[in-house]
Amino acid sequence: MTEKTNPRMLRVWREAHRASVRSSDPDLTSRQMSVLLSVYMTEPPHTVRGLAADLNLTKPVITRALDTLSKKGLLKRAKDDRDGRSILIARTVKGAVFLSELSDRIVAADKSIPLDSET
Repeated sequence: MTEKTNPRMLRVWREAHRASVRSSDPDLTSRQMSVLLSVYMTEPPHTVRGLAADLNLTKPVITRALDTLSKKGLLKRAKDDRDGRSILIARTVKGAVFLSELSDRIVAADKSIPLDSET
């Protein structure tokens, strides 16, 4: 591995992913996860256009991710009361629980990897 690679962080990421795929939680793509995290970790309001700009993706890519995330109940679309033409992306309780459990898995993975671990 190169000097810029952080093997410990990669091990933490691997362990967190292993725990996720073993769980009954939805299996999300990296794009879907990025959209989900953007909505939950940045201040609303969230729109397709805003998410596309933030993630440097096209609006159709964001729309496909939102379709999947909505079907899984992790996000929802809502009309903007101030602008009837605009659709806002809203958080859901199920999405908040999903990310809380993911956070717990990441913390557990971090604790399971020794600090001096190099391989």
